[in-house]
Amino acid sequence: MSLPPAFTIAPMRADEVPILEEWAAQEGWNPGLADLAIAHAVDPDAFIALRQGGELVGGGTIFSYSAGFGFMGLFIIRADLRGGGLGAQLWHHRLNLLRRRLVPGASIGMDGVFAMAPFYEKGGFRLAHRDLRFEGVAHGVTDPAIQAYPEISFAEIETYDHRFFPVSRAAFLLRWLEQPGAHVRGLRQGDSVVGYGVARPCRSGFKLGPVFADNPASAERLIGSLLAAIPGEKVALDIPEPNGAGLELAAKFGLTQSFGCARMYHGPAPDLPLDGIFGVTSFEFG
Repeated sequence: MSLPPAFTIAPMRADEVPILEEWAAQEGWNPGLADLAIAHAVDPDAFIALRQGGELVGGGTIFSYSAGFGFMGLFIIRADLRGGGLGAQLWHHRLNLLRRRLVPGASIGMDGVFAMAPFYEKGGFRLAHRDLRFEGVAHGVTDPAIQAYPEISFAEIETYDHRFFPVSRAAFLLRWLEQPGAHVRGLRQGDSVVGYGVARPCRSGFKLGPVFADNPASAERLIGSLLAAIPGEKVALDIPEPNGAGLELAAKFGLTQSFGCARMYHGPAPDLPLDGIFGVTSFEFG
């Protein structure tokens, strides 16, 4: 099926990225203040535009992590053009393009709204689990054993992060940790890192992510220290549903479920320790 006349799909220009970000905000996705700028700096080819004439009317990202793992996100068609099949064409174009950007056999992940899961399944994705968002007001207690970045070094965090993500993502992670306004905390046991987490500023409040830890006790100490750094702020935390201890921690900190996504994969689902993922990095970039 071809696009209607005057519609084209092509790489997104840098000046169009803020438009996509504004649309995401209007949809209530509450993007982090630096999310799209970080992604564009690491992988500018990830941003794909649907245009009518020369005007941006839709877009989405097809992020490649060193060609070894892909992630699809920020899939938006301008509201007045929805329902005419443009979204399906843009989605399939992005999937095909991302597959060509990755090594053969590499998996592709996404967090899609539950209602769209049947559509994504027709495109070859399979449900792995649900990621659930919990929101509330930040309140916590600083743990004196928790250290701030870069007391916990980038090398230590990057090595630990790779346990919970399908591939190394050093270029992305460095910018994520050092974004303006972020709070980064880590915990050591002896000489070993046993957890780390990030709170980043968003259009409204903060999101925690990632939050990775060896066990629930370490995760509780990390989350409590992150929340103590942003007292009174609106906060969101996205937890894989199979991590029952993570769901219990959310309730313990007074957070209530507000939203959720279907974590799906095209290709083999990565073998990740979900019981150590107490906060996914983002619904848009994994």
